[in-house]
Amino acid sequence: MTFLLPALFAVTGVLCGLPKLRDHAASIALWGARLAPCLLIAILTSWLLITPSPDAPFHGSLLSALMLILVVFMAWVLMQFSQHYMAGEPRVAQYYRWLMLTLSAVTLTLSSNHLLTFWAGWVGISLGLHFLLTFYPERPRAILAAHKKFILARIAELSLLVAFSLLYLEHSTWYLTQLMSQMQGTLSLTEQIAACLIAVAALMKCAQLPVHGWLMQVVEAPTPVSALLHAGIINLGGYLVLAFYPLLHLSNAAIWLLLIVAGLTTLFSALIMTTRISVKVRLAWSTSAQMGLMLLECALGLYELAVLHLMTHSVYKAHAFLNSSNAVHEYLLRKIAPDETPNALAWGAGLVFSGVAVGLSTWLWDYQGPFSPWLLMALALTLLIAQWRSVPQPTSLLRLAGVALGLSVLYGGLKTATGWLLSGHVAEHTNQAFSLADIWACALFIILFVLAVSLRYYAHLGWTRRFSITLFAGLYLDEWFTKVTLKIWPVTLPAHSKAKHHGVALLFPNLSKGWKK
Repeated sequence: MTFLLPALFAVTGVLCGLPKLRDHAASIALWGARLAPCLLIAILTSWLLITPSPDAPFHGSLLSALMLILVVFMAWVLMQFSQHYMAGEPRVAQYYRWLMLTLSAVTLTLSSNHLLTFWAGWVGISLGLHFLLTFYPERPRAILAAHKKFILARIAELSLLVAFSLLYLEHSTWYLTQLMSQMQGTLSLTEQIAACLIAVAALMKCAQLPVHGWLMQVVEAPTPVSALLHAGIINLGGYLVLAFYPLLHLSNAAIWLLLIVAGLTTLFSALIMTTRISVKVRLAWSTSAQMGLMLLECALGLYELAVLHLMTHSVYKAHAFLNSSNAVHEYLLRKIAPDETPNALAWGAGLVFSGVAVGLSTWLWDYQGPFSPWLLMALALTLLIAQWRSVPQPTSLLRLAGVALGLSVLYGGLKTATGWLLSGHVAEHTNQAFSLADIWACALFIILFVLAVSLRYYAHLGWTRRFSITLFAGLYLDEWFTKVTLKIWPVTLPAHSKAKHHGVALLFPNLSKGWKK
């Protein structure tokens, strides 16, 4: 019964592509999205009534159930939005076909307990997304970004296939639940290699530095595709880490690979985001930073916080992309806001009020674990309070202090509730406060806070100007990655753009030698 949901999306996608039904593709896709919630309810009900065996196709994971609910909800929203947004497009039938087939692959991956089925769905997601990203084949930036994404996806898929094969050779089973139940004590060399390969695949899927550039350049795709990518597909890297967490938390190499790469991505992507003007590009850098933070939470053992982050980020990012047409209005509001640098009193009030709010919340919820997530919350609340005069509609300082307290208590409550909901599904491994991993995360958050404040309020200083220029260039990482990619595997640009190739040349002026003529 589990595979009925992927089958529904797949059949709907095939129907959308049939020549005789192309004029009705939008309606067919919409009805498919409307039927999906009913089918999902039936599937989840059967799971609650029947305890699945370890070798069942659907392993009964609460994480999988939550992700399926999220995907089905997003599918319905995207279909509703696309009815008007994509109306009149000459290739709209192809759009709905590949969108539904991609959703079919996503639900197949989320509902699979067999590693080979999981991998097949993973590959299907990438292939379906490739056709969606190249929906406008005449745009050079779209072709170049999809080309880089295609190469990285193949590397990630190969890493996963090798990891799954090594796990099978070690444990003689392809079933995820059986494998994870056997993960205890010290890992063998084979398991260590598999854990690191899974971590590499997750980092690539989440567009972490230095393989992040494609995510910033696929904004050429239709807005619903961007929403699907940023609110759903890219989160699968986090889902991969969470699903294989019993294995990964036993591998110091895999954990520190996540801590270092995801941590640095969070730091630099959040800073680079502030230098971007295009709303969709800003959101893309935000996604890279958010995915880095989620992987960092996984590496710290904050399983329930990572799940909460994954769910809320998906909903927020889908709304942000689908609401991107209001960017001009939001920009004008920021322009009329008073640009007042907080004084020492404002910073002091922010530190005091945020410290009290975080302290009360940790006491109220009897928190035990790493200190870094609460430090991040305290720094964010400090900035919120200190900027009380620099917002479009300033409010009183006491009211902001009350808001800070409410946000801190809500944060702790949601984290506690998610942990309670996932009780029995969470591996018993959480880094203690001020462990080496926790200190690393704390240092990253402090550096991020100091640099963000300096770039915002002390941009006139020489070092901030130079640093801002480097950030605007994206640390030059993607330019080098693109140059290497085009030397190894050149890409053919659209025929009408070869003479000018202005779209890519403006971004990468030194890369014309790597284009295939």
